[in-house]
Amino acid sequence: MSAYPNYAKEVLSQGRIALGFGVNQSRTVEIAQIARTCGFHWLFIDMEHTPLNVETAAQMAVAALSVGIAPIVRVPGKEGHHASRLLDAGAQGIVVPHVDTVEQAQRAVAHCKYPPIGERSAMGTHPLMRFESVPVAQTLREVNDVTLVVVMLETREAISRADEIAAVEGVDVVLIGTNDLCATMGIPGQFEHADVVKAYETVLAACRKHGKVPGMGGVYEPKIMEKYIRMGMRFILSGSDTSFVIAGARARAKALNDIAL
Repeated sequence: MSAYPNYAKEVLSQGRIALGFGVNQSRTVEIAQIARTCGFHWLFIDMEHTPLNVETAAQMAVAALSVGIAPIVRVPGKEGHHASRLLDAGAQGIVVPHVDTVEQAQRAVAHCKYPPIGERSAMGTHPLMRFESVPVAQTLREVNDVTLVVVMLETREAISRADEIAAVEGVDVVLIGTNDLCATMGIPGQFEHADVVKAYETVLAACRKHGKVPGMGGVYEPKIMEKYIRMGMRFILSGSDTSFVIAGARARAKALNDIAL
């Protein structure tokens, strides 16, 4: 028995962009099927900016595995248990926010990957192995292979160290948190500002140099998203359940209100 494949990794390996569906307000496992039906490749289960608890996030993760969408959790902090509890519960990736230094990136890898890459503690039967009893060596190897370590760069200081952070063994994706980056730069909401473009260029160059995947979050205007995707962004947080519902509901309400009676 082999581990569930990570569909986001598979899409990226084919040279395509991997689209993430943000989970902010949803609280039931059906959201995994909905996101998959809509054409997304990974579920961005956000535990940093929501009151989502570990148990609910774990249920979403397990549900996602069987429908063909990769469950990836943004944890609320950098402590080891933030990552390990979700990974043990079925997540196929962890997004660590506010990574500013090489040391923080190295700790993220240590918390998320089993030896010899990291220091994650081994467990018994694993949801990624479908709860089959398989040799420990196989479990560690295969789970490491399907687990994505995503570090978020959200400050000017982090961007200045993008090359060093991207060089860290075990980091898979370097994700720009554009909202916080703009805020810390003193240009909130100015997603096309020259300094932001330069930050994207810096991260893209670092990822190309070290063979890592460049990611983008916080940008949801289609024309701006297209600009950065054409520059080379590949791991794309495409929006959230909240924004998708609001957009669809507003469009429907307008269409009905515009009907001439």
